[in-house]
Amino acid sequence: MPERDFSKAKRARDVPHLARLQGQNEGKERITIRLDADILAWFRAQVQGGGNYQTLINDTLRAAINAEDAPLTVRKLREVLRQELHAA
Repeated sequence: MPERDFSKAKRARDVPHLARLQGQNEGKERITIRLDADILAWFRAQVQGGGNYQTLINDTLRAAINAEDAPLTVRKLREVLRQELHAA
């Protein structure tokens, strides 16, 4: 395989469309995650007309975290019980 000479290459920040892409990913972290195939298929189907299924997954997770009526966890139940018992 021939060696490539990148000595005259531009940095991504100096190429407008690459700089824009880098800016869009600021604050994000690349991970590897394993999701059930049916879950992934559902998210992909939601954005067939356009959009990004990864953004949709991110937005869904954020909504679950911030929801007032988020699913009740054992930790949350204990917190509520402590508050109620303390107030009584």
